[in-house]
Amino acid sequence: MTKDQKNEVIEVLKGKFSQYNNFYITDTESLSVEQVGKLRRACFDKNVEMKVAKNTLIKKALESLDAERYTGVFDALNNVTALMFSENPKEPAMIISSFRKASNGDKPMLKAAFINGDIYSGDNQLKALTQIKTKNELIGEVIGLLQSPAKRVIAALLHNAETKGQTAEAAPAE
Repeated sequence: MTKDQKNEVIEVLKGKFSQYNNFYITDTESLSVEQVGKLRRACFDKNVEMKVAKNTLIKKALESLDAERYTGVFDALNNVTALMFSENPKEPAMIISSFRKASNGDKPMLKAAFINGDIYSGDNQLKALTQIKTKNELIGEVIGLLQSPAKRVIAALLHNAETKGQTAEAAPAE
């Protein structure tokens, strides 16, 4: 790979790291070409961008953006590395989990995840990452919580109005 090609890869990676607040660093070393193809299709179907790059180029791209912010990620840059970029912080974790389940394997392995500024290191974090709430899920929960008391008040008022209506009908006319 020429120096110009390396610089081009670094620029592409910098663009991806700047574009996305969430990325996963995975180890795809023992996957076959067919399995990597399936993983790429699964990513594509879920709007997750998957990029494979040399660890040194990934590190250079991250360092040129903000070395201090990404320091915790550098230890994960070893072996074969595939990056997964996503707007949805848990989608790559869901893809990895379902891919493993379908293939009865333990690859791809999660080396690290960078989620909105927080770093999750190690494959043991995968289950926790599949359970994090997305922004839309949190908004839905808040709306549900806000609506719940109002629904109870309205139901009580309606019930009260119906009860009064029935007693008014049952009461003799004066």
